[in-house]
Amino acid sequence: MSKKLVLAYSGGLDTSYCAVHLSKDLGYEVHAVSVNTGGFTSEEIKNIESNAYKMGVATYKNLDAVASYYEKVVKYLIYGNVLKNNTYPLSVSAERIIQAIEIVEYAKSINAGFIAHGSTGAGNDQVRFDMIFQTLAPHIEIITPIRDLKLSRQEEIDYLKSNGVDMSWDKAKYSVNKGLWGTSVGGEETLTSEKPLPEHAYPSQLEKQGSEKATLTFKKGQFVALNGQANSPEKNIEALHTLASAYAIGRDIHVGDTIVGIKGRVGFEAAAALITIKAHHLLEKHTLTKWQLQHKEYLSSFYGMHLHEGQYLDPVMRNIEAFLESSQQNVSGDVVVTLKPYHFMLDGITSEHDLMNAKFGSYGEMNKGWTSDEAKGFIKIIGNQNKIYHQVNSES
Repeated sequence: MSKKLVLAYSGGLDTSYCAVHLSKDLGYEVHAVSVNTGGFTSEEIKNIESNAYKMGVATYKNLDAVASYYEKVVKYLIYGNVLKNNTYPLSVSAERIIQAIEIVEYAKSINAGFIAHGSTGAGNDQVRFDMIFQTLAPHIEIITPIRDLKLSRQEEIDYLKSNGVDMSWDKAKYSVNKGLWGTSVGGEETLTSEKPLPEHAYPSQLEKQGSEKATLTFKKGQFVALNGQANSPEKNIEALHTLASAYAIGRDIHVGDTIVGIKGRVGFEAAAALITIKAHHLLEKHTLTKWQLQHKEYLSSFYGMHLHEGQYLDPVMRNIEAFLESSQQNVSGDVVVTLKPYHFMLDGITSEHDLMNAKFGSYGEMNKGWTSDEAKGFIKIIGNQNKIYHQVNSES
């Protein structure tokens, strides 16, 4: 049997241990793969590749999946204004899904008999990776050294040093994961319930004072231009990140429930994601009916939860995506945002689909479509069931 193995390789401590252990100790032909879902510079990719070969891998490949990530996942997170627990834009959990799909498809393309990843037994990623690998390639065996051996971080460092690999792993105080839809930050503070992350832990530092305005243009729910400059949505997200991160916008700490049933806490910085979601939501408030908004809200919440829990391949996700896509037909227009140090403000929108059209009346001021008597009759009828209930159930 061939011992060709594809390793999901990030270049961090866990996957570096896997690369050395699998090739040197277990004799696998290791093909390392990293998936770019945003956040990688060309220099960083070269550095990851160089380090991978130092670990003894047979080949290294970086798969560019930024456009695929937007089209398959991020687009629907925007349509649904998805913020888990009203806070977190699923910066990491969303990209893990696409990374898993890209990796398993690559493994099939080179006829690999094994796939390995560096997840522990306590986190969410093991579930996301394993479920997608098992579903899309049930014939490929999954190898997970960190989970199976229950290794501590220090044990991994000692092992790599004993094999001639010393890359100062122990100097990295914070775990940072960058992507198109935001950056997660984990450290000793996020293992507690009361400590905030310090300023220096966040990747973007405050560079600008004062304020500036930015205009986000949406067409059928898609972010098609920034400040009048048309580009693909993923490029506009990247440009917005560059613009807004100079104001250190988008920092927060998310507290949530992991898939395996424990509470978790993680810091994040997601300026472009938060601004895009809030701007898109404001435009929807003007262009959708109240029933569209109501039903979108709970379906979007389910979509975010299922995605977070690794259920991306369940057909219900395609059903919800179809609803979300349909809801965006009139979500077109401009949203003006003011950027300031550490926060942003939504100024307003312009849209030909704006349902605040003045010819139908102004809220709290005057109406042009009905008479006083018609209003009184409407109120009497709409309150009828309440009146009946209270009369039937009133205390005698």
